[in-house]
Amino acid sequence: MSEAIRKEYNNGYIKFCNSVFALFLFAFNPTFSLFFLKFLTFTINSALNMKIVADDKIPFLKGVLEPYAEVTYLPGKAITRKNISNADALLIRTRTKCTEELLRGTKVRFIATATIGFDHIDTQFCEKTGITWKNAPGCNSSSVQQYVAAALLKMASEFRFSLKGKTIGIVGVGNVGSKVEKLARILGMNVLLNDPPRARAEGEKNFVNLIKILTESDIVTLHVPLNIVGEDSTWHLLNEKNLKKLKKGAWLFNISRGEVVETSALKKILTAGKLGRAVLDVWENEPDIDLELMSKTFLSTPHIAGYSTDGKANGTSMVVNSLSEYFGLPLKDWYPEDVPAPDHPVLSIDGIGKTDEDIIRQAVNHTYNIEVDNINLRFSPSDFEKQRGEYRMRREFTAYTIRLNGGTKKVLRMLEGLGFKVV
Repeated sequence: MSEAIRKEYNNGYIKFCNSVFALFLFAFNPTFSLFFLKFLTFTINSALNMKIVADDKIPFLKGVLEPYAEVTYLPGKAITRKNISNADALLIRTRTKCTEELLRGTKVRFIATATIGFDHIDTQFCEKTGITWKNAPGCNSSSVQQYVAAALLKMASEFRFSLKGKTIGIVGVGNVGSKVEKLARILGMNVLLNDPPRARAEGEKNFVNLIKILTESDIVTLHVPLNIVGEDSTWHLLNEKNLKKLKKGAWLFNISRGEVVETSALKKILTAGKLGRAVLDVWENEPDIDLELMSKTFLSTPHIAGYSTDGKANGTSMVVNSLSEYFGLPLKDWYPEDVPAPDHPVLSIDGIGKTDEDIIRQAVNHTYNIEVDNINLRFSPSDFEKQRGEYRMRREFTAYTIRLNGGTKKVLRMLEGLGFKVV
């Protein structure tokens, strides 16, 4: 029997045993049946000696899978063909490039990445060779929303204008882009949406082309996957030709992938003074970022827009649940129990005499001070990976309660729309 057939047989056997024993035992003792299922799965998987290799920076993971498999934790970039040759599954982040070169000749049958993006996985090779792969769509969408909110509100404060009435062009309106759209509408901004795949599927009524986005938006923000080829290629989507189409004085946010914007062209247009400013969380050639480009930006951060503690917990949960479903482990609907609470979960705001935008700014800044990440990267760009790997605890809006004194009913609805609890 081949290795692949043996594994499929074993997986089917595990699921079959789980189902039969669950039905039998539940009829007699529901409480005992759950305990027995966990014991049964542990016994079978131990006998089969399941092996998992996991990125050691995936949070909340250690200790979860050890009852069911032999787990080896490695830095993402240190995962090689040699140390995964006998692994059944890989649990990764973006730093592990799952190419044909890495995977060919190994026993890997399952890959899960704790990230929304999956351009680091050769999906064609996986599908051709029967390797199942999973990503974590939407896991950190609220984290990116928080990042964009902090950047927008800081920008408006420092340059003394209101976001209300400004036009924001959102390129890529998936899980993340949709959250940014919601934020922009709450802030009273005019919104233009560009998403060719959605426009083809849903009709063009709610979408505009890229040229309209570039020529009419005060702020353009990118939330697309990195597609190297094809109808929806996004590699250097904003090349020199397209960057020149930007409205004079417009701002550019790139929170997707560094390769979506051509670095040399962006430096040129920033130097020429046509572009207002840039906010960059992603870079070409990470972690070896272009220091000249960084010096020309308003905010520069080390690919951490989606790095909220909530986003990380969501990503790990999705990885564990997809692994559990594939291998028949008793971890359905698992979620970390030890997500830390924020240091100051309650904020009192005196809204008397303040604009709605000022109140929103105070609330957002309490949850996330984006300037900390900006300063850290500028002072030590060589620590790009370290800053990501040792990123501080950052909770999203839903973890906070606002005690609002004064303020309008409208701002109360705005705060609640962002996810804050308001009392």
